[in-house]
Amino acid sequence: MAKVVEVGRICVKTRGREAGRKCVIVDIIDENFVLVTGPKSLTGVRRRRVNIDHIEILDKKVDIQKGASDEEVLKALEEAGLADFMREPVRIARITPFTL
Repeated sequence: MAKVVEVGRICVKTRGREAGRKCVIVDIIDENFVLVTGPKSLTGVRRRRVNIDHIEILDKKVDIQKGASDEEVLKALEEAGLADFMREPVRIARITPFTL
């Protein structure tokens, strides 16, 4: 079953300097990009546009409004008891190019 891209869904960044950190989808920009936030005070992920191919969507979700502020996201995470879960980084396996 494919994971649904929706506002409030928790995901892990798989590319870039924030790879391995968890974030929350705040808005859906189009079919390729979403707006995510950590929030930065909790996970170190600042609010930014991210390619959907560069995140791994998890099965956890928080109840937030579209375009919610970092403070609202943080409050929702604490109410859901997911603040400690969000702080734990995920180890991303590096794929090295294979040459013959």
